[in-house]
Amino acid sequence: MKELYLIRHGKTYGNTLGRYIGTTDESLCAEGRKALQAIFEAELYPMPDILYGSPLKRCQETAAILFPGKGVRLVPELRECDFGEFENKNYRELSGNVAYQAWIDSNGTLPFPGGESREGFEKRCREGFAELLNGLRDESFRRAALVVHGGTIMSILSAYAAEKEEFYHWQVQNGEGFRMLWDETEKGGIILHEISHIRPDTGLSAGSDLR
Repeated sequence: MKELYLIRHGKTYGNTLGRYIGTTDESLCAEGRKALQAIFEAELYPMPDILYGSPLKRCQETAAILFPGKGVRLVPELRECDFGEFENKNYRELSGNVAYQAWIDSNGTLPFPGGESREGFEKRCREGFAELLNGLRDESFRRAALVVHGGTIMSILSAYAAEKEEFYHWQVQNGEGFRMLWDETEKGGIILHEISHIRPDTGLSAGSDLR
């Protein structure tokens, strides 16, 4: 068994406005950097032996604050969803948009117009994560961390968590994450268990309490 951390990047300006930030390559905002520095000083996330991240700026910058001096292995498949026509807009800016209302009414199951479908996005994340773990099998390490996106984390845990939960159950805020153990099934499949939610306000809490 190996220890894994899935960590959502810090806050960007678009995040402060509630916008759908997917392919937009924003840097962290000042508020986001300050919050991450507090997390680093509180030592909520231990230094990993191996560090992975999405190639987008907000993840690379988050990794540099939380794990200074640690090299990051970039995994393009773990980038956030392409929100298409909704990209870099919030619900106020999309008010009256027929396609947006249809997406809301579908509980987020319809494809994003001009972007990715949720099924395609989740498949991409699962395959990228599985390939990452396949590479780790040949390495000697005790702890690995992934600094990625909220949607990426939900895609991975809804697929591989031992305790099955729906996609949005695994939603986390900026700077939050999960600690877990990685094991394999008898047939070589992925299983993630003993999952705990890490929040800056409370530190480590039980995995069943994800409010």
